[in-house]
Amino acid sequence: MFNNNKPIYIQFMDTIRELIIKEEYKTGERLKSVREYALDFKINPNTVQKALTELEKEKIIVTDSTNGRYVTKDEKIIKKMKEELVSNITKEYISNMNNLGINLEEIKKYLGGIK
Repeated sequence: MFNNNKPIYIQFMDTIRELIIKEEYKTGERLKSVREYALDFKINPNTVQKALTELEKEKIIVTDSTNGRYVTKDEKIIKKMKEELVSNITKEYISNMNNLGINLEEIKKYLGGIK
């Protein structure tokens, strides 16, 4: 599942973000424990802890000291996260197309045929 192109904790963070964006994790939903994630994703618990701490710094998840971690209930944060992800994917796509020598007008034609 993970590759060597970027640190595993960042890839795990991306996975959690995508699960939230796809609403597989709902706002306010309790997340699994560090140990459960480590077993599920076959990664070191310290890697999971680092990723979850970073997501907490971004306010994407919140911690209740007695009950665990939860997806934020703040819809603005989730909307912003989704917009940033979509923007990054779009920029990467356009960059890849430009590297193939395909300009913006040609890209629009290709996209126009997608349904």
